[in-house]
Amino acid sequence: MSSFVRGVGGWLRRRAENVAAAMLAVMFLAFIAQIVMRYVLGLPTGWTNELTVILWLWLVLFGCAFVVREDEEIRLDLIYSAAPAPARRVMKIVSAVALVSMFAISLPAVIDYVGFMKVQKTAYLKIRFDYLYSIYVVFVLAMIVRYLWLGWHAIWGTDEAKAPASGEDPA
Repeated sequence: MSSFVRGVGGWLRRRAENVAAAMLAVMFLAFIAQIVMRYVLGLPTGWTNELTVILWLWLVLFGCAFVVREDEEIRLDLIYSAAPAPARRVMKIVSAVALVSMFAISLPAVIDYVGFMKVQKTAYLKIRFDYLYSIYVVFVLAMIVRYLWLGWHAIWGTDEAKAPASGEDPA
């Protein structure tokens, strides 16, 4: 992979980390505001709770799609770690085919459901649910691309089996 592509990938990954950090900061501030409003001022609010839940949903799906690298994912891999390299390669290919297939099969229904949700809004912030759930469509597309990438590298036996969203940090 060229150094230019790695550089752009690293820059994009750092910007995705910045977005995730900003979401986490806003979520924390909303949580603190909720505590102050309820326990200091005696004025419970609903919008802070709603904002915290929305940001948590977006943070988890956005982070998994664009920030978390394959080797940083939490998984139970006792069998995978104990297997010899050729068997691990087959496991990667089977996993990639299964995940790409499941995500691809579900994608039309996901898009249809997210589009259908435009008829409802959140209670306090009045955010349309199709906007709120659109991050799941992005997540599904990112997972399809990631596992196509990982499967491709497993098939050809190359050692560059890092998802394109991870990029390399040249720093």
